[in-house]
Amino acid sequence: MDSALKDPHNGSAEAGSPANGTTRPPSTPEGIALAYGSLLLMALLPIFFGALRSVRCTRGKNASDMPETITSRDAARFPIIASCTLLGLYLFFKIFSQEYINLLLSMYFFVLGILALSHTISPFMNKVFPANFPSRQYQLLFTQGSGENKEEIINYEFDTKDLVCLGLSSIVGVWYLLRKHWIANNLFGLAFSLNGVELLHLNNVSTGCILLGGLFIYDVFWVFGTNVMVTVARSFEAPIKLVFPQDLLEKGLEADNFAMLGLGDIVIPGIFIALLLRFDISLKKNTHTYFYTSFAAYIFGLGLTIFIMHIFKHAQPALLYLVPACIGFPVLVALAKGEVTEMFSYESSAEILPHTPRLTHFPTVSGSPASLAASMQQKLAGPRRRRPQNPSAM
Repeated sequence: MDSALKDPHNGSAEAGSPANGTTRPPSTPEGIALAYGSLLLMALLPIFFGALRSVRCTRGKNASDMPETITSRDAARFPIIASCTLLGLYLFFKIFSQEYINLLLSMYFFVLGILALSHTISPFMNKVFPANFPSRQYQLLFTQGSGENKEEIINYEFDTKDLVCLGLSSIVGVWYLLRKHWIANNLFGLAFSLNGVELLHLNNVSTGCILLGGLFIYDVFWVFGTNVMVTVARSFEAPIKLVFPQDLLEKGLEADNFAMLGLGDIVIPGIFIALLLRFDISLKKNTHTYFYTSFAAYIFGLGLTIFIMHIFKHAQPALLYLVPACIGFPVLVALAKGEVTEMFSYESSAEILPHTPRLTHFPTVSGSPASLAASMQQKLAGPRRRRPQNPSAM
């Protein structure tokens, strides 16, 4: 899991300096400001809209959109599994050819990116389609066994509008696969981030503190203690990070001197901020105090990360600054309002998600597309009743 903000000035000769050994011309102050400001804006969009959609999906009745709940046990194990995955990728890049590894990863993220982007744009596209747009229902069903032992592996229901969204997303996917263009990379990265914030739910604030605290240590160790995370981030050609060129003003869309932000720095704080939004709604006070407080804390933390990185010209573990801000600010507000007990006793899975299964595996930080989430939900929950074929019978 890539979870650090990188400065392209640090080691940029390794990342993509000209073949003749000449150094890259320094970026202008305007280009640097544009790159950092764009990364900050791109990080805020999936957190804000993903949090709002996390509330809607808990109220939805479609099983394919039901989120997965992370418990305290899952949160405690997550940094260990993430560390093993990161170290495994590092060793793979050291032992095997980087070209072949990235080819396999590109195909994998090509499929996941199309699914994630399709799920992301679906609500917007539904508003664009005219009311008389012909829509047919389809179902993709995979089972194993027979008779009473039959078990559903995948049960995904979709319609014609979903197919249109899938087609549009496939165009972006082909663009990314052929060109690896930074805009296509960012479209996939934003989709992964939004899906992660929407579909991964913390069950309570204590679990969020365990998860963020564990990944705080993880981030600091792998960035400051070793070169593993920075090496993987530079070698890993996949949309697991948002990038923006600092030389955009000089080279236009073909710019290649990138600043980057790992998706882990968006999704991990994002699911905690989304939890606080659901907590705000549970208070039934028609205010979103904790959500806006944590959202402002995220802006402060990421801005501080960018400032420190720019001053010291070294990759920074963004969670080093984001975790204290995102946890500390809301807790201080709760202390001032006398709602600390209510905050830490709030159970998202009990109040809003009574039937959500516990997370039993750890998806990539980029998040789970709706179709994959559906298959995982039904594998855990068992066979689901089919909808009546005749709408009048419902």
